[in-house]
Amino acid sequence: MGYGISLRTHSRANLETEAPRGRLIIILIGDFPFLHTAKIASAGTTDEEGDLVRVATFNINNINKRLNNLLVWLAKAEPDVVSLQELKAEQQAFPVDALRNVGYEAVWQGERSWNGVAILARDHAPVLTRTSLPGNPEGHQARYIEAAVQGVLVTSIYLPNGNPQPGPKFNYKLAWFERLIAHASELMASGAPVVLAGDYNVVPTPEDIYPTRSLDNNALIQPESRQAFERLLAQGWTDALRRLQPDGSLWTFWTTNLNDGQKTKVCESITFCSRRTCQTD
Repeated sequence: MGYGISLRTHSRANLETEAPRGRLIIILIGDFPFLHTAKIASAGTTDEEGDLVRVATFNINNINKRLNNLLVWLAKAEPDVVSLQELKAEQQAFPVDALRNVGYEAVWQGERSWNGVAILARDHAPVLTRTSLPGNPEGHQARYIEAAVQGVLVTSIYLPNGNPQPGPKFNYKLAWFERLIAHASELMASGAPVVLAGDYNVVPTPEDIYPTRSLDNNALIQPESRQAFERLLAQGWTDALRRLQPDGSLWTFWTTNLNDGQKTKVCESITFCSRRTCQTD
């Protein structure tokens, strides 16, 4: 796969856990620790202390409404690469100038009202490699983008929610997941360092959610969704959260409370990376 990125193996990872306000989601960072949705995560890979590459991922749930929060956090945390999901902005409405003013270049795929994904890079221009998953030329939802940054191939993924299920939305979710699995297999085979960052809309195990029966019919916890997740992981990707904490409850599943007047939102934080990307401390 000719992405024009250099191959290298990283030996360290650091985490930062300060988050902008807004809804946080998934961490995906190769061989990095994985964090739950109470925090936005950044992780770093480095050959030397001066060669740190920190990657963060955040479901921003409308970039223009939460732009000030994002800018404040970028200035404070200075992550090298950021994957964003749910931009909820048309292509022309992406705040490229505001981000450039704080030192970030970007590639993005916008969509009015829904979806939308982006990759930001500090003091580097991301090299865009893909704006959609292969396998469905008729698919126009802005759910996948991929770019090379500082020798690492980084994605921003917003996997379909799939509710209500059963039905066409759940079928679309599973078909999209199959396309992701196929493409991820090619990325793994390429030998490049890869970070599959994004919002996967999956709750992998019962330990990843609080005890409840109210979500038994939710698409995120159905056997088909979990099996697809396991097949992706079985390709050789590292689940960074489980690398850090192999056993026990992780509480990565989160929802807002309707009684507080907030919109209900269900999400799942997952971290994948190729084994070539880095190693956890």
